[in-house]
Amino acid sequence: MIRLHNVSKTFGTGPRAVTALKNIDLHVPKGQIHGVIGLSGAGKSTLIRCVNLLERPSTGSVFVDDRELTGLSGAELNQARHRIGMIFQHFNLLTSRTVFNNVALPLELMGMKRDAITERVTPLLDLVGLSDKAHQHPAQLSGGQKQRVAIARALASRPRVLLCDEATSALDPQTTGSILELLQDINHKLGLTILLITHEMEVVKTICHRVSLISDGELVEQADVGDFFTAPRTRLGRHFLNDFLELDPPRALVERLETAAGEQTHPVVRLAFSGDAVSTPLISRLARECGVDVSILQAKVESIQERTLGLMIAELMGDADDTRRAIDYLESHDLNVEVLGHVQRDA
Repeated sequence: MIRLHNVSKTFGTGPRAVTALKNIDLHVPKGQIHGVIGLSGAGKSTLIRCVNLLERPSTGSVFVDDRELTGLSGAELNQARHRIGMIFQHFNLLTSRTVFNNVALPLELMGMKRDAITERVTPLLDLVGLSDKAHQHPAQLSGGQKQRVAIARALASRPRVLLCDEATSALDPQTTGSILELLQDINHKLGLTILLITHEMEVVKTICHRVSLISDGELVEQADVGDFFTAPRTRLGRHFLNDFLELDPPRALVERLETAAGEQTHPVVRLAFSGDAVSTPLISRLARECGVDVSILQAKVESIQERTLGLMIAELMGDADDTRRAIDYLESHDLNVEVLGHVQRDA
């Protein structure tokens, strides 16, 4: 449904040129909710604006619904954009227009007659839960209600694709949850393909099927959401996950960590369990079978859509051979094992 092939974007020329995107390859299948996360300035907004050519790529091709947008004329592109809805962080509503007329605006610009507009807008207001707000103005609405108006407006032209540019960043957590539920409902009822950018891992966890991680204009990791939360492959991915899960070793332990193993040290590990491993007593078996003592420093269980994820930070206390065997044992049971460092054994 959405495909970016070798897309790059450079702003400016000469020594002051800034490359915002570098050789982006991205595929979002029909009906999928795909999240793009990254730090501020990583290129997230530029990427999503390249999908509907609000920013035209410097190189590469953009396909939406099997149509190459980068090869269209101006008039053809304007027509194609009717099939691509977009919502923004700050709603972008017209304050002088009522809720109904804000939603109707793109239909008016398309030249649709008033009766047809009413037939289109009325069920959309019902879909987003604002039937009773049709004649109110944006100043009379809460932030969440304004975003619902923006969503209804984006759906007015019956798009096949919805682009969400930090659509929940200006909302409180409770309102964010209700907007995410609405986006899921739209995805299920309308079969809408959704590409969203966010810096909020909770958004990715809640509604996305797949996630891409962008850093310095490059997509450095792409995975199904369950796989990303279980075992991110990059250091930046682990940074996002650890910040979200708030599972880092205590400061007192960090100060004692050494990079290299020694004769009188034992490892500190971060473990990620998923699937059957969450309910299997691996730690108690580990102690019996490998002859190590396990000191659990932190642990938690998270539900990631239909998957359960267990996380733990622990010290594996034993001699070098026993702790090496313990790590091999854990890895053989499909746990993601990350050695955070080593600490000196107590005398």
